[in-house]
Amino acid sequence: MSYILYFSALLMAATCCSLFMTYLCWKRRELPIAVSLGLVLLSGSFYSFGYAFEIVSSSLEQIRFWLRFEYIGIPFGTVLWFMMVLQFTGRQALLNKWRIALLMVVPVITFIAHYTNDWHHLFYKSITIDESEGVPLASMVTGPLYKLHVGYAYFFCLIGMGLLFRMYREAVPALRKQIIFVVIGSCGPYGVTAIYLSGIIPTLVDFSPFGFVFSGIFFMWGIYQFNLLKLAPLALQKVFESMRDAVIVLDLDYRVTSFNQSARQVMAGLNHKKANGMLVSDVFSVYPELVDRTRQEPFKDSRLMITETQTSKVYNVHISQIKDNKQVALGIMLLLSDVTEDVHNQERLLTSSKQLGELNSFKDKLFNVIAHDIRDPLAVLVSLMELMEEEMLSCDGEHDEVVNEMRQQIQNTFMLVESLLEWFRSQKGGVVFNPVIVDLSNTIQANIRLLQVRSNGKRIHITSLIPKGTRIYADKEMLDLVIRNLLSNAIKFTDSDGSVHIEAHQVDNEIIVSIRDTGAGITPDKASTLFQDVNPVSSIGTAGERGVGLGLTLCREFVRMNGGDIWFDSKPDQGSVFYFSIPTLHEEA
Repeated sequence: MSYILYFSALLMAATCCSLFMTYLCWKRRELPIAVSLGLVLLSGSFYSFGYAFEIVSSSLEQIRFWLRFEYIGIPFGTVLWFMMVLQFTGRQALLNKWRIALLMVVPVITFIAHYTNDWHHLFYKSITIDESEGVPLASMVTGPLYKLHVGYAYFFCLIGMGLLFRMYREAVPALRKQIIFVVIGSCGPYGVTAIYLSGIIPTLVDFSPFGFVFSGIFFMWGIYQFNLLKLAPLALQKVFESMRDAVIVLDLDYRVTSFNQSARQVMAGLNHKKANGMLVSDVFSVYPELVDRTRQEPFKDSRLMITETQTSKVYNVHISQIKDNKQVALGIMLLLSDVTEDVHNQERLLTSSKQLGELNSFKDKLFNVIAHDIRDPLAVLVSLMELMEEEMLSCDGEHDEVVNEMRQQIQNTFMLVESLLEWFRSQKGGVVFNPVIVDLSNTIQANIRLLQVRSNGKRIHITSLIPKGTRIYADKEMLDLVIRNLLSNAIKFTDSDGSVHIEAHQVDNEIIVSIRDTGAGITPDKASTLFQDVNPVSSIGTAGERGVGLGLTLCREFVRMNGGDIWFDSKPDQGSVFYFSIPTLHEEA
């Protein structure tokens, strides 16, 4: 009798061990494998706890009561263990709700059959008390449903062990210790039960629950010494709960073992139902560069462009090894942080910096050209004033002609300055393109009048053959500056008694304006640098006129902003023709 009490105490110890490990699994319940292991241990706890009281029971009724208690867990233990093996070997994708329900059919039948055995006796044909061991123990004659239960359990036990041995054969040495502990821990209950059922040891005492003591020792040691069952993977424990970044964990065979929800959103390949256990080359097949980096040591941080259906995102990829407390490599962790916004901000800063530099350069050119434009009419006013002073000193006659001309130039200059100042006000923060409907003929005539004193001073005849009513769609101030600059250059490089002709003709949806002069023309070496932006050089006019050399560069920029182009044709000593195109007014405009 005394040894039965020792057995009962040992079974209670096994129950406490199983319940403690169930608690550890519950603390890590975010991992599916922890849930299945916890349920396996819990089902074993019902068995060992119930049998601890069964063997010390004194009546058949008490034995029947504790048998029912044991069978709360016994029918389901094998199926739960098999689910754990599938998760451990990377085959958890097979566990959908329908397959789990199918696996549970025989355990549920076993559970019901045991509780209703008195009605049909298909589980136990009979249960009697045998006191041959010196204590009252249950002696049972099993029925067909009991044999179904045992056969079903060992069928899945053999499949599960086969999967574990296959995993052991394919695993790297660093992971084989974990697999060995799973195999040995699993052999405890099933090995002892097989010996008991075979009848090798002639006794009525069922030693099967004692297998849980054996298993408990191995599982406990494995959990704390070898991170058994990956209940607390070093990578997931640190980042899964606190980080929004994508985390992907690989084993040393470069197979995906774990990943978080953010990783599914980044890598489409992880949405595959069998992603766990797949090779990294298959999951990341569209990113071969990432596959190569996971295989190259030492690992280096890098950036990766992830192209999605709607957007393209940039991720900073950090790759590192996962090691245990003995610095033995267990796997590889990929951490992908979304840096798209940082990259875009950097690009915007670079673009803004470039635009600011271009704007400053543009304004420098603009001020130089405008200063040149304003200087000419003001110089004429100074000359007229000097002439008027001389005339007034030499004679007492009327000076209506000089006064009228001076008044006209003052008015023209005032209008020019007002127009330019208004345009400057509209360009705050950058050059603003403001196209309007413009009568090209009127615009040409207005600019001819502004330059009339200069053209008359060199006796250059300017003619415009552009008919009235020729309308275009352009920024008026930009158009005025282009025309004024080209006319000014034509006058500048044309000898006295020369001529300038202005024409326009339509090609498709554009008006091409030509300004032809009878000047000195442009040499080939000068022509190649005429529109250059860097270090422009201004030539001296036929009457010694000087400029800043920026006018044509600015004309090209303004014409292109209006949707046109500018070019020229010139031969030395035969004059030049400058062309520029500008869009016509569309009917819907």
